[in-house]
Amino acid sequence: MKRVPVIVLCGVLAACGSDQGSGGAKQLSMGIAVANISLNFAIEMAGGAEQAAADAGGVDFQVVGPPDTDGPAEVQLFQNLVTTARDGVILENLDPPIFTRPAAEAIDSGVPVIALDTSPTDGSKITFYVGNDNYDLGAQMATELLKHLPADPSGTVVVGVPNPGTPVLDNRAAGIKETLAEAAPGLTVLGPFQTYSEPTKNYSAWSSLVAAHADALAFLGVGDADSYDLARLKQEKKAAWLTAGFDVDDKTLQAVQDGTNFMTLDPEHYLKGYLSSALLIRSARGEPLPAGWFVSPGQVVTAGNVAEVIERGSSAAAAKAGYQAQIDKLLGDVAGNVKPLDQAR
Repeated sequence: MKRVPVIVLCGVLAACGSDQGSGGAKQLSMGIAVANISLNFAIEMAGGAEQAAADAGGVDFQVVGPPDTDGPAEVQLFQNLVTTARDGVILENLDPPIFTRPAAEAIDSGVPVIALDTSPTDGSKITFYVGNDNYDLGAQMATELLKHLPADPSGTVVVGVPNPGTPVLDNRAAGIKETLAEAAPGLTVLGPFQTYSEPTKNYSAWSSLVAAHADALAFLGVGDADSYDLARLKQEKKAAWLTAGFDVDDKTLQAVQDGTNFMTLDPEHYLKGYLSSALLIRSARGEPLPAGWFVSPGQVVTAGNVAEVIERGSSAAAAKAGYQAQIDKLLGDVAGNVKPLDQAR
């Protein structure tokens, strides 16, 4: 099984479309900054954003991000990007506080900036955000876990978070912990412990947690490296505990398909990237963005539907076709999908 990255390879400052957009609109210069360009979640978001630019036509679209998660490095790349992508920039990051001033400065200089996947901080001057209800995604993972445990279970569940302090991840962990506390009070939920987003550090962190809690019922992570590193450890140790994480990396989907992980939670990053880019382009062409949080859905992936998700990620064309119905529905009712920004979680 090999998923083909769904990025439309337009390249830096190469036009994703003709010299004129739909209806003869002027050429736009736009881009997206992501937390890294190596992990699947960022690749999918960038791919969706580029596809929306290609579909709109007449957009020079750039993708920037450090090779590995590095907030200060991304800040510099973002600041460089806003000097050329003057018609709008999408900002995805895993360290919101350090982007508060750079985002505000970009907006003050006349560059529209919208937030993707991680809600903006107070003071950033960003007023529009596209992201999941991450608390609800965590709750969905907890609910799925309970299907694999006896009635009124007792024992330990260990929760890991790659980057503590990142709202998107902390909210997922809170959804897991609070749902289990309410639905299964006999469980002891430990964590969230820091597991790091870089795969080597992630594997090491989970190795230590597994050694310290060898009798746990389940180990649950809220990032993509968590998914495949937990699967690797479970296979290496021939363990019986339940394992799961987030996202749809190749190795993660293989772990769901072969039954090593009982599920993964797909935040549908491609869809979020597409929506943010399409809405930013619309705003540049005269359709104002509402202020608030545009709620993008996610999907529980189990052995029952993993083949469909693998097919959807097999090519750029398959991704576009697989998400088209959701794209049309969500973009067809923008106001109906927007909540107040202070409710983002």
